[in-house]
Amino acid sequence: MVNFDKYDLLILKQLESDGRKAFSLIATELGISNTMVHQRVNKLLEQGALRGIKPELDEKKFGYDWGAFTGITLEKDQDSARIIEELKKIPEVIECYYITGTYTLYLRIVARNHAHMRRVLYEKIDNIQGIAKTDSIIELGCAFRRNVDFGE
Repeated sequence: MVNFDKYDLLILKQLESDGRKAFSLIATELGISNTMVHQRVNKLLEQGALRGIKPELDEKKFGYDWGAFTGITLEKDQDSARIIEELKKIPEVIECYYITGTYTLYLRIVARNHAHMRRVLYEKIDNIQGIAKTDSIIELGCAFRRNVDFGE
């Protein structure tokens, strides 16, 4: 676990509200030096606490109106690394998690429409050797999405 101080958390909150915010503006608003902001962000990136500063895309604005959560049962759990590599080749699979319970993997998939979703599920995912079964739930919209709140 990485130790954060109040400035690390304040900088992260600023970046979360606007990832394009200039470090100089963050420094001014927090009453610290521009150099300090750069050093703290670099430290957080090096420690892996901050995975990058990239845009958060709204898939629906790009025509991906359908979303699904899909549980995957594998024939052999030890094949998971190979299967994950195959899943990475499918651009519509945007998240993949190891989970406990009925499934080995849990995916988030996006598609342009129901026909596209069917092709992704039946022609791409179901054709991966070692997948025994898929079980999908269609997403009707995201109520909210957020990062963990570290408090103050």
